[in-house]
Amino acid sequence: MKGPVFSLLALVITSVLLTPSPGDGSTVSPVRDFSAVLGQSVTLRCPGNLSVPIIRLYIQRKQTNVFINGFDDQYLLKVHPEYRNRTKVNRTDLSMKMSNISISDEGSYMCVIFYSRTSKEEPVINLKVTAEYSVPTVKAECGERIHSNGPATGGKSCQLSCSSTGGYPLSVVEWPVLHQSLIRNIENKSSEDPHYKTWTINQTIMYSCDKPTNVSCSIGSAVSHPITICQEDSFPLRVIAATAVVMAFVLILILGLVLMKCCRRRLRPRPEDPALEVPLADCHSQPQNS
Repeated sequence: MKGPVFSLLALVITSVLLTPSPGDGSTVSPVRDFSAVLGQSVTLRCPGNLSVPIIRLYIQRKQTNVFINGFDDQYLLKVHPEYRNRTKVNRTDLSMKMSNISISDEGSYMCVIFYSRTSKEEPVINLKVTAEYSVPTVKAECGERIHSNGPATGGKSCQLSCSSTGGYPLSVVEWPVLHQSLIRNIENKSSEDPHYKTWTINQTIMYSCDKPTNVSCSIGSAVSHPITICQEDSFPLRVIAATAVVMAFVLILILGLVLMKCCRRRLRPRPEDPALEVPLADCHSQPQNS
């Protein structure tokens, strides 16, 4: 029985000695995740032990070790120009407020917390930046479904396009209502803004349908306004308008002919007109002697 008891006791002692605590050198804390919206502000909090005095705090980028902001009991810390006017450290809760968030702020940060000159803790913070996509624009052009052996009846093919701008991270277009088996992808385009690093997304598909369907597309969390495709055939408005123009022209032509005919009748002398019985004066006849 002594062997197992001594083994258990040794394990407990080893666990106690390896437990991280301020004053025993550098320790590692769990990673904390934060998210921020492009152009807005976020408060990053370092998971330190606030029950003991903290003499120094460095907040820096993990990959490049670029110092961002912090405090020191003995020295005045020089803040990096990129963060000088948009970061502010709160010593009470070991937090840093960062404003005017950009895509370049995304990444991992390290909080170097000094409890003494020899004891420190280095928790890691991950910052995720997001930007809402604009409300997608969806357009449709529908026509009779075409097959290799000629046009088919009872169905249509609609070319649908969906586009949105200003979002981050890169996303994809989704068509929640449409049946995937009836979708044929034609074109996918995505472009990154060189300054803001946000994305513009465009997609064009071909969809086959045989009944009216309400369609909307989504990119990220942004959803377009619905439109109706594959509606039943109806007399097009442009045909109605063209017919109305033609009929108006014909009516105007007929009215003009009628008016011209009436004017000609008025100008032409009639046989029963009494004026016809009055002889016209002969300018060459000689006056009679009285």
